[in-house]
Amino acid sequence: MPSRVPPYPLFDADNHLYETEDALTRYLPKQYASAIQYVQVKGRTKIAIRGQISDYIPNPTFEVVARPGAWEDYFREGNPEGKSHRELFGEPMRSIPAFREPGPRLALMDDLGIQQTLMFPTLASLVEERMRDDPELIHVVVHALNQWLHETWQFNYKNRIFTTPVISLPILDKAIAELEWCLERGARAILVRPAPVPGYGGSRSFALPEFDPFWKRVEEAGVLVAMHSSDSGYSRYSSDWEGKSQEMTPFQAQVFRMMSEWRPVTDAVASWVCHGALFRFPELKVSVIENGSSWLLPLLDQLASTYKKQPKGFLGDPVEEVRNRIHISPFWEEDMAALSEVVGVERVLFGSDYPHPEGLADPVSYIDAIQGMKQADQAKIMGGNLARLIGV
Repeated sequence: MPSRVPPYPLFDADNHLYETEDALTRYLPKQYASAIQYVQVKGRTKIAIRGQISDYIPNPTFEVVARPGAWEDYFREGNPEGKSHRELFGEPMRSIPAFREPGPRLALMDDLGIQQTLMFPTLASLVEERMRDDPELIHVVVHALNQWLHETWQFNYKNRIFTTPVISLPILDKAIAELEWCLERGARAILVRPAPVPGYGGSRSFALPEFDPFWKRVEEAGVLVAMHSSDSGYSRYSSDWEGKSQEMTPFQAQVFRMMSEWRPVTDAVASWVCHGALFRFPELKVSVIENGSSWLLPLLDQLASTYKKQPKGFLGDPVEEVRNRIHISPFWEEDMAALSEVVGVERVLFGSDYPHPEGLADPVSYIDAIQGMKQADQAKIMGGNLARLIGV
């Protein structure tokens, strides 16, 4: 049950579902059947992408998962005992229907005091990076996943759960076709990875003019672009320093990688203004989810310095464009009042990351972090801002 009942509705910007084992394969064309396989390794089920076993998500069936909010003390107090990541996860639990299906999830949302939510997939975060050299396959697998998401969760379930289909951009025409398919089925928000777009000629920014036809259609449709934390491929950079496997796994305490944890979102937001898409599409709605906000001020400082030296390299003031256009869902342990002073309270979004262990077991307790703010501002952060962006 929620710890309190606030005088305003809650619209959570960051909830997650746990996919079933056939989420990526149910609608996968037969000629691609070998691309996604589940295999047994020492009695445990693992996912293999094109024959390569991945431990990025150690239990890809999600039959057993970490408890919601298992890491709250870690984020609140740190880790003075030096526990391993596995120890910090604590005693796991078996998945419940509310993690798998929208009907039971609505009942759980009622218990938690959440009126509406964006619903993000979990397994989807590993797909694109492990197929980066095969853009055609990325589009095929992403569409198969979106078909499963729509069949199982819908993209708008009773105007309360807004599941975010994945859109990948390697082949422009296919990206636009996928977008149209999702829009026809009621999508109000789309999930775009904060990472360079892979392609046959190498990777490039999603904000280059090459992708303008896609962003123009997104802008016309009025859907929200949600850049949610994912595997953005930056572990390759860390591996160059550490000489280790390129794959990042959740049970390994990799301190060097933690030093550059927010590099992907920093680069993604910088790309929006450095490559101009945010200027070219003034009505485009962009949000940054589950990336916190600690990256923001260093980025704004760097953009200000660069703009001062090379103003003609931008289509306008990049600092003001980021401050006025990017909507941010900060972590509950961050200073949201200070963030509101930088970007405006209208661009701060409540996100609990429920039911992930990094999130909050009691999403309503997010209010504790903003209890010193005016109630009208609390109402905007806790739901009003996202309701406006989604159009409900």
